[in-house]
Amino acid sequence: MTNPAQSAAVPRRAVTVDDVRLAERCARGRIVLIDDDAEIVDALTSLLDLEGYACERYPSALSYLHMRVFNRPQFPGPNCIVCDVKMPGLDGLELQRRLAELDDTPLLLMSGASGAEEAAKAFRAGALDFLIKPIEAETLLAAVAKALSVSTDRQRLRERRSELARRIASLTRRERDVVRCVARGEINRDIADQLGIALRTVKLHRQRGMEKLGVGTVADLARLADEGGL
Repeated sequence: MTNPAQSAAVPRRAVTVDDVRLAERCARGRIVLIDDDAEIVDALTSLLDLEGYACERYPSALSYLHMRVFNRPQFPGPNCIVCDVKMPGLDGLELQRRLAELDDTPLLLMSGASGAEEAAKAFRAGALDFLIKPIEAETLLAAVAKALSVSTDRQRLRERRSELARRIASLTRRERDVVRCVARGEINRDIADQLGIALRTVKLHRQRGMEKLGVGTVADLARLADEGGL
């Protein structure tokens, strides 16, 4: 059975004025703040609000993971997580490990009492940055901007892969066989002999397959086949 937290979030639609405003902020960037220190979260929220970002606040890593189980619809846009390392119940490094099993949302860790060893562990596990409290405004904003840029790139890559998978899935079995041979550089006559079909049938499947895949040249087909695992 699929874990709801591992499913793609359903896009949310704006229906009120407040929704429109929130959607605009999410389009700029949605920042998830996780820290048990309410004063720090208040300060970070105020700063990020002024930059036009949408902010979500959670007092603990467990409360954030609990929310993820319900997979609530979200407005589209880049996103990242800013999480404290030292928290009761579930610390930031353990949250990082669990999040890595769910998706590739960029993670920024922060701490006021961590050493080089914890920072090294965080970077090895994929954290984009390790911020030391108290965090300068410029430092935080630069780290968030970088994380949102990474999020945008990752989302585009996922969309690209999803579109490639959809195109490849639209091929019939014989179209797939033919275009796979074409992508390897084989000529029509050799493909016909190899598959035991007429030359004109090869040409027909080749034309239809390339149209479905949205490519016009053999070079483009070869790149697509490599990228999509065809």
